[in-house]
Amino acid sequence: MEQLHEKARIMDAMAVDRAIQRIGYEIVEHNKGPENVVLIGIQRRGVPLARSIADHIRAVEGTKVPTGTLDVTFYRDDLSFMKERSGGGETDIPFSIAGRNVVLVDDVLFTGRTVRAAMEALIETGRPRTIQLAVLIDRGHRELPIHADYVGKNVPTSHAELVSVRLPGYDGGDDGVVLLEKVRAEGEAHGA
Repeated sequence: MEQLHEKARIMDAMAVDRAIQRIGYEIVEHNKGPENVVLIGIQRRGVPLARSIADHIRAVEGTKVPTGTLDVTFYRDDLSFMKERSGGGETDIPFSIAGRNVVLVDDVLFTGRTVRAAMEALIETGRPRTIQLAVLIDRGHRELPIHADYVGKNVPTSHAELVSVRLPGYDGGDDGVVLLEKVRAEGEAHGA
């Protein structure tokens, strides 16, 4: 049986906050202001990240950026392989995305399958001008030709490692990002 062991702390709460601020600045700069931008968090941890980015943009620019939430569970092409089949939450986009610059927000970019599912789900709600992607962590290992426009931190990983994002007010406990490693439980290596 495999267990998870904390291998390294990648970011503490302050580093996460700095990355969110930088992503907010980059979004505003790239889109020449926040006026036509909407942020949509991918359930689960993309939602509080999108809200934090929107709060930062409002504090700096004085403009409230609309935020929404997107559940992509039933758009995934690997649903039969997922251990957790229940939905991550609900989709709530209380504004039109037509002609807007939509920034999808997620915590970790890995294979690209979640983002592909998010784009499919998003297109069903309207036709945005652009779809951009902001992630806190890009860990590599893409299976689809998808890249993030805004990245908090690139973290090369192996397939035996997992990235765990713990957000303020969302997960409880120690906020930040840690790298977890799958290890065999005692006794397994010896055939027990």
